[in-house]
Amino acid sequence: MNASVHLLRQALPSVVHLRATVPDEHPSAAILGTERNGTGTIVAAGVVLTAHYLLIGADTIEVTTSEGTTLPGTTLGVDFACGLGVLRVDEDHLPVLPVRVRDEGKIGEDVFLVSSVGDGHRVASGAVSSIGPFEAFWEYLLDRAITTTAGNPGLGGGPLIDARGRMMGVVALSLAEVGKFTMAIPTSYYLAERSRLLGRAGAAQPAARAWLGLTCYTLRHHVVIASLIPGGPAESAGLKPGDVILELDGAAVSDRRGLYSRFWRHHAGERLQLRVFRNNGTQTIEVTAGSIEEFFA
Repeated sequence: MNASVHLLRQALPSVVHLRATVPDEHPSAAILGTERNGTGTIVAAGVVLTAHYLLIGADTIEVTTSEGTTLPGTTLGVDFACGLGVLRVDEDHLPVLPVRVRDEGKIGEDVFLVSSVGDGHRVASGAVSSIGPFEAFWEYLLDRAITTTAGNPGLGGGPLIDARGRMMGVVALSLAEVGKFTMAIPTSYYLAERSRLLGRAGAAQPAARAWLGLTCYTLRHHVVIASLIPGGPAESAGLKPGDVILELDGAAVSDRRGLYSRFWRHHAGERLQLRVFRNNGTQTIEVTAGSIEEFFA
């Protein structure tokens, strides 16, 4: 018990509250709203790590420390592939939470997470329940994600912390599955992309991978389109909610993981052929892939 209290006392000063405002006209506003609140963690002098959805399209960001001081923040980088975001706050003397660097943990390992609730922090403890692939209903897939039995008691974007007081993940999603209450993005993704996320000169910029702008679900070994991003490539090409994707470029599609993986063999600007089932018949629709980074810039 004393060890847990000691760890919390070390961690809490590094956890901040984030409030971002987004213009009404930004493409993300209809999806994520124009005012977003969340949690962030100071991982280096003046550097805050959080979930990317808090920063997409933000024109103002307020960072409130554990002591109640509010400072302006500036987005440094957003990674749509892994779901992390980094911002700069002009205060280099805030406490830094150390980042775990060697591995992503092991099943059964004790962990706790800290979340902002706007006027303070809440903490939850639990254990790592799985480490492995995770795909979402939008075009998002991680080779390695951490799920934990600790339920998120507040806002997303906060740290998942191990028993030695090191940040091992960024809390991204609350899951309803039994034994999997919270999904966190391992900090190994941040370490791998740190130079690019921090906007350092000379950092390698990967080619923009294909993005269609759709959400989908798997039903009886078929992928069904649930919704389309307004103005996105899929909508512009004529795809519709309810379409069943049978093939991509002539290859059969049976699940989201396979669909996303085939998408990402292409780059933005390339053409993809989707064979879909609609209204008791099949048809082929050509989609020119877009870039999610440009669309939400």
